[in-house]
Amino acid sequence: MKKTIKPYIMLLPAMTIFFGIFVAGLSMTFLQSLGYFPAIGLREFTLNHYKEVLTDHGFLTSLRFSLWIAFVSSSISVVLGVLLAYSIVNSKHKKGLEEIVYKLPVIVPHVVAALLVYNILGQSGILARMAYALGVISQQSEFPALLFDKNGIGIILAYVWKGTPFIAMVVYTVLSNMNNKLSEVALNLGATNKQVFWHVLIPLTMPSIFSSFIIIFAFSFGAYEVPFLIGPTAPRALPVQAYAEYMNPDWSHRPYTMTINMVLTFISFLCIWVYYKIFKLLNKYNG
Repeated sequence: MKKTIKPYIMLLPAMTIFFGIFVAGLSMTFLQSLGYFPAIGLREFTLNHYKEVLTDHGFLTSLRFSLWIAFVSSSISVVLGVLLAYSIVNSKHKKGLEEIVYKLPVIVPHVVAALLVYNILGQSGILARMAYALGVISQQSEFPALLFDKNGIGIILAYVWKGTPFIAMVVYTVLSNMNNKLSEVALNLGATNKQVFWHVLIPLTMPSIFSSFIIIFAFSFGAYEVPFLIGPTAPRALPVQAYAEYMNPDWSHRPYTMTINMVLTFISFLCIWVYYKIFKLLNKYNG
């Protein structure tokens, strides 16, 4: 009995601080989203703010934009990350590639990644200058506007640059520790490398691929820095919209802001629930 509860007792101080801050912040956000904000005299609970937010065209546009950015960037990152991990496993220069591919993009902050994308893809950036110098375009303003556009191309590219090495790192770890005998048996039975990749390696790494997808999807959906720096003003990403609403000097606007934050929190919890269900299903499928 003592051995059973000992780990929980040892974790209690850290977990109390962690969950205390989380639960306190979430509770205050939820109460304010319901209109309870005694600091400005609001003491009545209401769902009107939820009705107002969920029927607001600007909010729905921002929600679709954030989901679009998160889904597209995470999907591209997964494809590129898996191919990258597979190529590194089969490479003869693994150590050198690991040093470049894994460490650099993963440790670079998202703010710096946004600035790099700005300096490379902007109409006054490196690619535009190179295209102008090579005579591809007659002036730099002719370079395609990849930043601040309504499709979020610049944001997606920044997230892909950050997400791809993370996916590759996770999948590479699984592939490098996998028993090669399964692939060798398949090859001996006449399978091609392509068939081994799709029918042996991908199914075995699918739980890791999916869990990595959920992690970077949730992060891309809730991140603020990149869409704030290189995203469009219309539509705004939902975290940027929440920040703009939070900075409203009129405090009576605060319940509206907290309602947006509660929607962001709900979608994050939904990602965790989907992850748990599908991960459980995949484990059941894999036996």
